Amino acid sequence: MVDFSYRNVTSSMVILKCIGPNRYFLERAIFPQEVFSSSAPEGSHVEIWGIESYGPNLEQRLRVSANNIENQIAA
Repeated sequence: MVDFSYRNVTSSMVILKCIGPNRYFLERAIFPQEVFSSSAPEGSHVEIWGIESYGPNLEQRLRVSANNIENQIAA
C-alpha cells in the first residue's frame, strides 16, 4: 500500500474515486479546502470528479505510485 494525500483547493465539493487491483475501490466526497489522506495499492488510479449543473465532470486522473510520494496529489 502507498500513502497519498489530496487537497481540494477549489471552492466546490469534489468526489475522489480510487480504483486499484484486486477489486480495491474507494470513493469519498472532499469538501472545499479539505485534505484527505489514505493509502491504496501500488498503481491504483485516482479520479477527481467535479459536480456541474449538467452532471458529473472528470477533472483529473492520477496514478498512485511509490515513486511520486514526495509529489503529493493536489488539485
